[in-house]
This record gives sequence, C-alpha cells and structure tokens, in this order.
Amino acid sequence: MPLLLLGLVDAAFSGFRAYAGTDARIRKQRATTRAALRGLAVGAVLLLAPTLIAVLLLLTTNDQARTYGTLTAGGLGYLLPLTVYAGAVLLSLAAYFALPFRASTLAVVVGLGPLTLLRPLAIAAACLGAVLNGGGGSALLIGTIAGAAVLCVEPAVHRHWYRHMQ
Repeated sequence: MPLLLLGLVDAAFSGFRAYAGTDARIRKQRATTRAALRGLAVGAVLLLAPTLIAVLLLLTTNDQARTYGTLTAGGLGYLLPLTVYAGAVLLSLAAYFALPFRASTLAVVVGLGPLTLLRPLAIAAACLGAVLNGGGGSALLIGTIAGAAVLCVEPAVHRHWYRHMQ
C-alpha cells in the first residue's frame, strides 16, 4: 500500500510538471490542480500493470505463501531507497513553502530541480534494493514495470494535453 500511495503522489507531481511552464497566466490554480489530477489518473492506470503482474505471479505459483513472502521482501527493499528520495523531495518542498522568496527559489534550483533529474536513478536504486532484500527476479520484474510506469506519466500527460501549448 505505501508503494502504491508513493506512486500515485509521484504521478500527481508528474502531471503538474507536465503542465508547468506551458501557461503564462498569473492565476492558474485551477489549471495546476487539473494537471495534477490528470497525472494522478494516468498514473493510476499505468500502475495497474505491475499490480496485475503481481496478482498473476501469485495466482500461478505453486507456493503462494513463499511467493508472497518474496514479493513482500522485495517491496520493502524497493521502498527504502524511494523513502529516502521522497524525504529529500519533501524537505525541498518544505523549504520552498516556508522560506522567503529568494531562498525558496534557491530551494527549487538546488533541491527540486536536481531531484527531478535523479528520479530514474532513485528507481534503479529501488530495483536494486528489491533484489538485495531477497525479492529475487519476480520483485525486480514488478519493480522495473512500476518504475517504468511512473516515469512514463509525465511524458504521457504532456503529450496528450499540453504539447500544443508550447
């Protein structure tokens, strides 16, 4: 459940990033909310793929208890690097909202900008964590599909709704 929640929050932020910079209006709270909801919807659909793969693995295995245990261990290993990454993002966001204008701009440039670029590396670390924590090939497969899903949200939202705005 925590992984799904983290994926959906990431999808909402991806929807926001797909929209960011495409609209020069000053008051755009409604459009920003709509973009985040679009990202959330696309992410929810894309995250069905790893969920279905996990369900299929559990339904087709001979030893469901062992497979469930392996997937749980892999999920915990996947969650640890992503929790560290999410903590860094939350710290940058807190600095953005709490600090004065110049300092909050610096928080975006120094924190959120590079962290956005590091998302694929965070997902790669999560996949490695899933394997190292005992998840094996099945956890790596599900983790890779989940990682690809969340990385595809922003381009999908941008291409479908915001490509014409640039």
